[in-house]
Amino acid sequence: MTATDTGSAAAMTAPLETHAIAEVETVRRASGQAFRQFVNRGTLSAGLYVLEAGATDPQQPHVEDEVYYVLSGRGRITVEGEARPVAAGDLVFVAAMAEHRFHDIAETLSLLVFFAPEHAVSG
Repeated sequence: MTATDTGSAAAMTAPLETHAIAEVETVRRASGQAFRQFVNRGTLSAGLYVLEAGATDPQQPHVEDEVYYVLSGRGRITVEGEARPVAAGDLVFVAAMAEHRFHDIAETLSLLVFFAPEHAVSG
């Protein structure tokens, strides 16, 4: 089963969900948004965040812990004033409410983002 409608009752209660990231990317791109959340389970959510080369990351601190997994691309992240390079295959943990931002994006960053607890998406 590939679930793309995370708001459906079946997706919210099913003990298993699978998602093709290429399909999530297609929906994200069509939305015109940098972020597309595709798992919402109360205690956990996941999304795809894409920042084009040279882009500015507009995010603000969140009330949830986050884990970023870099699918592709290259840039830097600064968390609470400490900067680190990121590239495909890297995993980054950011604590809840920590100031953080991706920057110096040399190659488009495609990131899987996991939030705990679930991240409320507006709009």
